Amino acid sequence: MLEQCWRWLGRKVEMKVPLATALFWVLKVTSTGLGESASDALNHRFDPVVVVPLSTLALGVLLAVQVVAARYATLRYWVAVFAVAVVGTMAADALHKGVGVSYAVSTVFYAVVLAIVLLCWWKVEGTLSIHSITTRRRECFYWAVVLATFALGTAAGDLTATTLGIGFGASIWLFAGLLALPGLAYRFLGLGGVAAFWSAYVLTRPLGASIADYLAVPAARGGLGWTYATVTWVGMAVAAVLLALQFRADQRTRR
Repeated sequence: MLEQCWRWLGRKVEMKVPLATALFWVLKVTSTGLGESASDALNHRFDPVVVVPLSTLALGVLLAVQVVAARYATLRYWVAVFAVAVVGTMAADALHKGVGVSYAVSTVFYAVVLAIVLLCWWKVEGTLSIHSITTRRRECFYWAVVLATFALGTAAGDLTATTLGIGFGASIWLFAGLLALPGLAYRFLGLGGVAAFWSAYVLTRPLGASIADYLAVPAARGGLGWTYATVTWVGMAVAAVLLALQFRADQRTRR
């Protein structure tokens, strides 16, 4: 049974991961901010004991649908990303608020988790390139990495803003500057495309989370005081527009 499942996962499929265009990165940052605000809004409005398991279950269903699907679909892929953003935030917050683990320790923990997942992917498949995700097995590794990056990014963003005392506003500039480094290293220093992509992918998470926190938290904590619910609704509106643009771009690519 396990052997048959492994063979099924290894069968060739169409690539179901979008190209890393400028619109992709804007959507990625938006998804990170939306995941941060939606997670906090849900946990503030409802009992986390109920919300976290239900959100995790919903994520599992969405990822299963994504992996089983025969081809790439814009809405299905990005809804899965948004769900990962929410659950990834909850995973990072659970260690800190639920268990009492410091942001410094949780950041290191999720960095180790990410490294382990990447190593396993490399050992099994021999590549970490998103352009090589042409089997369901590689797609499973891909989503495991994505989930780990979201949890890591959430912890890192909270680490800089609160534990290190930098603040949410300054953290935006910090991570925006760091995000530019992989692109510059790729362009001028010969950094490999795979390393540049995943480095940037990790850094988009604390950038988006810092933006969401800065907009949502009250002025006493260094923010604008919009509340997480308001930021979530605004983020959903922005995401809807970006998804429409991404859908049109994907349609043109297929022609």
